[in-house]
Formats: sequence, C-alpha cells, structure tokens
Amino acid sequence: MKKILKTKEETIEKILDQKAVAIFQNHSEWGARALGNRSILFDSRNKNAKEIINKIKGRQWWRPTAATILHEHCHDYLNMHTLDESPYMTFAIDAKQKALDEVPACVHADNTCRFQTLKRKQNPNYYDLIKLFYEKTNVPILLNTSFNLKGYPIVETFDDALLTLQNSEINYLYTPNG
Repeated sequence: MKKILKTKEETIEKILDQKAVAIFQNHSEWGARALGNRSILFDSRNKNAKEIINKIKGRQWWRPTAATILHEHCHDYLNMHTLDESPYMTFAIDAKQKALDEVPACVHADNTCRFQTLKRKQNPNYYDLIKLFYEKTNVPILLNTSFNLKGYPIVETFDDALLTLQNSEINYLYTPNG
C-alpha cells in the first residue's frame, strides 16, 4: 500500500521499521546529487541498506550509497582534514571507526564516504527529520540517495514522485510542505 506521510514522526517510524521513504519538498536538487529535497531515505544503521536500496532502484549490487549527517557531528564520523563541511556531497571523505561501526552501508569498500553535511539553515525540514532520527537512535545520519529509478532522472514534479512510487518498491512518500 502506497502512503503519503505528512509528519516527521511517522516518517521516522517507517524508517525505523526498515522501510525506504522518499522525500519530496521545496525546490529541485542542485546538480546530480540527492540533497534532501528529492531523495530516498533509509536507516543508515542497517548493514544491508546498500543492497536494499540498490534493489529498489534497480541498480547494480556494487553501487555505493551516500548519506546526510548533521553538520555538528561530522567530525565524529569523518576525517574531514581541512574541510569544515560538504553540503553538496562532492567529496569522498575518509571514514572514522565510528562510521564503520555504526553506519557500515554508508562506507564504501575503500573506507570513504560521500556525505552531505547539513546545517539547519540549509534545509530546516530535512535537518529536523534527521535530528529526530538522532534523538531516537543516537546516530545523526540517514542514508540518502537520489529519488529516481535506474535509467531515469531525479524526480522533478509531484507527478514524477507518484509515478516513481507506483513503479517501485517504495511505499512511502514524505511531503513536509503539503
């Protein structure tokens, strides 16, 4: 059964139940990355998350996943070196042991991660969603991949979102803006 979710609480409940939830909000994404406006979200703690998401999207088994982390926690999980932030998921960043232990599906075979760091002012709805996940799990990270299926562009319109839901194993769409 496909369902549209309106609250961050019910969205996090589905993610904690190991369900993939798509998010559709605000403006389009910038570039080719999933930055929390048109994304598929999943529990970052699930060691099989990469395989689950790649199956849903129809991607090859080896394709890596990415994630979003609350900015204030990025230095706990990542060796940021001279970077202070990575808001556009443009860097492969060395994972610390904490990332390997807590969010293994977000760490690539070479022990790097392609993380988006997120400050509340950049995307308040998305930040608050991850913060709620953190409050419930003590992990400030959600697995985040683009809201599209293999061979299709990132979802642009609400009709695209509904069509993608109909043609995938995603059962939930979170629309915090209405």
